[in-house]
Amino acid sequence: MGRVDNVTATESGGSVVRRILLGSQLRRLRESRGISREAAGYSIRASESKISRMELGRVSFKTRDIEDLLTLYGVTGELEREGLLGLAKEANMAGWWHSFNGVVPNWFPTYVGLEAAASVIKVFEVQFVHGLLQTEAYAQAVVTRGMRDPEGRRDEIDSKVALRLERQKKLVSEHPPRLHAVLDEGALHRPYGGNDVMRAQLEHLIEMSERPHVTIQVMPFSYGGHTADTGAFSVLTFPEPDLADIVYTEQLTSALYMDKAEEVGQYTAVMDSLISDCPGRDASREILRELLQRY
Repeated sequence: MGRVDNVTATESGGSVVRRILLGSQLRRLRESRGISREAAGYSIRASESKISRMELGRVSFKTRDIEDLLTLYGVTGELEREGLLGLAKEANMAGWWHSFNGVVPNWFPTYVGLEAAASVIKVFEVQFVHGLLQTEAYAQAVVTRGMRDPEGRRDEIDSKVALRLERQKKLVSEHPPRLHAVLDEGALHRPYGGNDVMRAQLEHLIEMSERPHVTIQVMPFSYGGHTADTGAFSVLTFPEPDLADIVYTEQLTSALYMDKAEEVGQYTAVMDSLISDCPGRDASREILRELLQRY
């Protein structure tokens, strides 16, 4: 089973946020000087694509690279340089999820860090219950179902489940984020793990829905079609005013992180529509209770 370092979710999630914040500041400095990515890359003996990845917060930062870029961008004041170099040092701190490298896809650790740093998490799921709301037995069933030769990969399955449970700890922390989950009814009819597992999972959803910072809504079959015809997605909002909302969508072999205002706005509008069209908290809880009777 994967090892989890003794680092809080807030601390570890902050490293990802700081990486993105530093990247955006480097981009603003470069653009204010009219310097191309190609020229910036040349100054640190790197490619244009590396500058792009740095500005998006997708890679770690070398102190020498940041020092050279700040000099190129005309940042000579000691206090400003020290502040940005300190931000780079904090951004390079490894999060607890790095213990699971090699177990999860290479695009997923970034999401885990962003999720850990978010103050508001809004999700829509169609295939199964969202990972933040899964019981351990249900998570085992979901992960196992998605594996080829699961019997030969028990350690990997256990590590993926451990990561999922570790992510959930923030929901019961002293300062939890607000979670708003819209679940398609179809996700609640798929019997992952059998009746006992589904019964416990539905009971868990009912219990979680009673927490003040958690809202769970069910999009019923009876509604027909809805606006989220492109599948599951998440919208993350952060307490840092300089960090824009981020939309996360996952495919079979990759994932997308979107922060452009136009794209985020479209997904936010879809989420708002889902929330408006679904039965409210209390009515959705009744749907969960009715489904529970099937098991």
